[in-house]
Amino acid sequence: MQLTLREFPVADRWCVHGYYTLCPYAPDGSGRILVAGADVEKNTGEVLILSADGEVLDRFGEETVTPAFWHTGKWQSWSADAKSVYYEAGTHQHPEVVKRDLASGKELRMPGNLEGISPKGEPGVSCAHGMLYAAGYGGGGYQPQLSPIPFEARTQHGLLSLGFEPEVNELRLSTEEILNAHPQVQKLREADGNDHGLTLMTYCVRWSPNGERFLFFFGNHCVDASRKEPRLAYVFTSDREMKDIHLAMDMGFGRRGVHWGWQPDGEYLIGYGPDPETGKLCLAEVRYDGTDYKKLSDHHSGGHPSVSPRDRDLIVTDENAGETGAVLFISRKTGLEIDRVLLPKFIGEKEASGRNPLRVCHHPVFNQAGDRVLCNSLPADGLARMVEIEVGE
Repeated sequence: MQLTLREFPVADRWCVHGYYTLCPYAPDGSGRILVAGADVEKNTGEVLILSADGEVLDRFGEETVTPAFWHTGKWQSWSADAKSVYYEAGTHQHPEVVKRDLASGKELRMPGNLEGISPKGEPGVSCAHGMLYAAGYGGGGYQPQLSPIPFEARTQHGLLSLGFEPEVNELRLSTEEILNAHPQVQKLREADGNDHGLTLMTYCVRWSPNGERFLFFFGNHCVDASRKEPRLAYVFTSDREMKDIHLAMDMGFGRRGVHWGWQPDGEYLIGYGPDPETGKLCLAEVRYDGTDYKKLSDHHSGGHPSVSPRDRDLIVTDENAGETGAVLFISRKTGLEIDRVLLPKFIGEKEASGRNPLRVCHHPVFNQAGDRVLCNSLPADGLARMVEIEVGE
């Protein structure tokens, strides 16, 4: 396998792409790349469209950044026809979703969050992303006053259907309904009866490549230790109508696991979960209905794994590598590392905690053809940028 690297620095901008489960390459085959860029001194961020060679073609949506920006930008994503771009605006407490027509510059807005639109188009599925940060995600500690919706108001938050044409913004499946239908509802209700209660929520909506299904997480994810709650994380999958719902991964009450996303076939998920024999963290896969769970590799970084659309045997993920970071390629057949690319991921003697401009996650993501991987990188000049890895035969 031949790997060729190119850097895409943007002048005076600290840049990241949206997320490793959200392809930043335009679906029309133009090679355009969707990223977000921040002016660190002004503390503002905008959406940028880059050419296949890294030239800035368009920029829009500049406003003050939220803490989430340093991790996922503005959750910018392409429409199915690549003629529009969706992105988040506002604050964690008062978020907005924006749909921008690229030809006219016309924008439509509505309240809510959107972690990438479905590849089949609208409607999308939204969760209250700011609840994660209010619960302690990102290192800010438990700050319930910052939650856009009270944690205990479980009938008012959950999975929302969100779209502009036609306009829709409605709660389709509440956190309370998900809890009541959970296979472990009795155990969860017992844990909920302590002095603090559980900070339950839905989060991390991820669409399958064909847009027929999505996954979402349910639990408390990064609960603050002061809450004295058991860590709870469950991955559910659903069809677009939110009728055919399955528990795919159980990572609650001491079970380990993180970073689950779809494989290109739209049938299987990939992520880190417990080794069936030892219980230790490993790279694994499971069918969307929770069956056929198996270990793929002993690799246990808890990084961000995905599978090449071109070569089912090729897996990419990332990890910390001492004073830097690394993007790794792993064989499904053998479970062994094929190659790795070392990339800088933080500024300073050690990686700073939380979400800030002193660190990035590499978040490697394949393009639709499977011949390129885009990664975030943070070199010594302090301006994060894209690094594209061309994957040759």
